[in-house]
Amino acid sequence: MNIDVALISSEQQNRSKLWYVTPDNKPRGFIHSHGLDELWFHTGTACNLACPFCLEGSKPGDNRLQLMRFDDVMPFIEEALALEVKQFSFTGGEPFVNKDMVKILDVALRQRPCMVLTNATEPLIKRLPQLKGLRKHPHSLHFRVSLDHFIASEHDKRRGEGMFAMALQGLRALHGMGFSVSVANQVIKGLPGNKIAQSFAEVFRRAGLPANLPRIEFPEFHPPGVAVTAPQITQSCMVDYQTESTRREFMCAFSRMVVKSDGECKVYACTLVDDDSDYVLGKNLAESLQVPVSLKHHRCYSCFRYGASCSEMKR
Repeated sequence: MNIDVALISSEQQNRSKLWYVTPDNKPRGFIHSHGLDELWFHTGTACNLACPFCLEGSKPGDNRLQLMRFDDVMPFIEEALALEVKQFSFTGGEPFVNKDMVKILDVALRQRPCMVLTNATEPLIKRLPQLKGLRKHPHSLHFRVSLDHFIASEHDKRRGEGMFAMALQGLRALHGMGFSVSVANQVIKGLPGNKIAQSFAEVFRRAGLPANLPRIEFPEFHPPGVAVTAPQITQSCMVDYQTESTRREFMCAFSRMVVKSDGECKVYACTLVDDDSDYVLGKNLAESLQVPVSLKHHRCYSCFRYGASCSEMKR
């Protein structure tokens, strides 16, 4: 768990002091990578919706993170295959705003299973005829659809009128085409877990979907760049409250994410930290896997405390 400052590269030394120590000068907790099981691509922060709670701050025309084009992705897919990656996953923004998304999936699915995070509304629905052709590939394609609440008005209050019905339309279409699907929502406060599960199951039944459709709940992650007070994760925290086995379950232990910003592709530690340049670990995957990952981001506490993970990959 120790980080030998004498062995830190000059590039790493350019990171902020808080990468290494907490505000009260205690050694920071770190995760060491053990391989590349899952490679994520951020397709860009452009989205057809402008949800105020979005952890990426995505909205129509947004370019905080630029659209990831086919030619941007291919070198990382090739390198990931050489590193024996097991799955490719894609997030946004809304991935299907990106005109290259289906072309990218067409290539990626020839090599490995894939997962796409989507709001399943207009950008996806208009591409359903193209998606049908992806069923012919040897590897599976899974879609995770955002559904904020089991009550339509609560979902639409933050996503726009009619978006609940449209998301269910997209979800039903994907399931009907034979794709594997799941649903994601933020934790709904004030209700017991069994009540929430039963209410979602009823929504799924009414929509003609399996009542036991897999569903993942996430804690509040907050929009990018927001100052959030969270408990600091020290080196002793990672020893006293975590084991070698549990440390290997942190996403930064087995995955990376490629984003495009300022016209350049960069490798980040995981899907949740792209608002902090300290987490740029390199320009290629092999380089990024050599960098111990600091748990200084406020979202790291969600991983530490709740076991939160964007991954659905069976490991």
